[in-house]
Amino acid sequence: GISSSMNFDEEEDEEDEDSSSSSQLNSNTRPGSATSKKSNKEAASAPSPSTNEPLIDVDDLEEFAVRPAPQGVTVKCRITRDKKGMDRGMYPTYYLHLEREHGKKVFLLAGRKRKKSKTSNYLISIDPTDLSRGGESFIGKLRSNLMGTKFTVYDNGVNPMKTTSSLEASILRQELAAICYETNVLGFKGPRKMSVIIPGMNMDHERVSIRPRNEHETLLARWQNKNTESIIELHNKTPVWNDDTQSYVLNFHGRVTQASVKNFQIIHDNDPDYIVMQFGRVAEDVFTMDYNYPMCALQAFAIALSSFDSKLACE
Repeated sequence: GISSSMNFDEEEDEEDEDSSSSSQLNSNTRPGSATSKKSNKEAASAPSPSTNEPLIDVDDLEEFAVRPAPQGVTVKCRITRDKKGMDRGMYPTYYLHLEREHGKKVFLLAGRKRKKSKTSNYLISIDPTDLSRGGESFIGKLRSNLMGTKFTVYDNGVNPMKTTSSLEASILRQELAAICYETNVLGFKGPRKMSVIIPGMNMDHERVSIRPRNEHETLLARWQNKNTESIIELHNKTPVWNDDTQSYVLNFHGRVTQASVKNFQIIHDNDPDYIVMQFGRVAEDVFTMDYNYPMCALQAFAIALSSFDSKLACE
């Protein structure tokens, strides 16, 4: 199970989470025995994984990409990085596939960095051949700040800066996630410290819609101002020191096979055993990406793309 060896610097304790968003995640998220040994045994003795298959319906890709994972089901995916071709070395294309049984894969999303953008700006599409901003298949984007330390994930709605105020709120873009990488001031090699902020869930297990009209309403602003109502704050799990390998490791239960500083697991502080998302390398240009409720494919894929991009404190 040990698969991502890395040096690590101590994490400071984060300030206490606002209880409303913590309890939201906890009460809704954790299916009774999601990580208990009993359910693992049951799963192992089941005739085949196909019992989970009908739950993951990807007929409507656009709808699937933003739909939270079904509760109690881990959605297992794979990301391949394509560096072949003229400028793919600089601007690789990333493809996200859903893993099915017997090695079958189903295409979900493609992402690629835009060339003429001052900051890192990835377009995400439901068509592997059309990665254009104006295309029908454009479903969302990931954009960084100038430093490349903070990222925001948007759906394909309208930028409030580019519209008149009379527009209906419903066509303004939603913010689906924000990712914050802390710089490693001391220059230690080792894992980055990530904070991931996503919209909370309502009583019907639907995502709260966050459509900022200005800077003060964004996910990052809410989080920085400790206005944690209707948002969920997640962090990457702290690796544990392993004496045998003399390195810090995380247990990916066989889903990750190569050590990389990019490998990570995302958890909620109140429930560190419930992995909301994990990501890690299995080959030179192949990575596994698994996510659970309340995350959706678009959020998880964009978070993974930010980790490819974020160069801070990770080399």
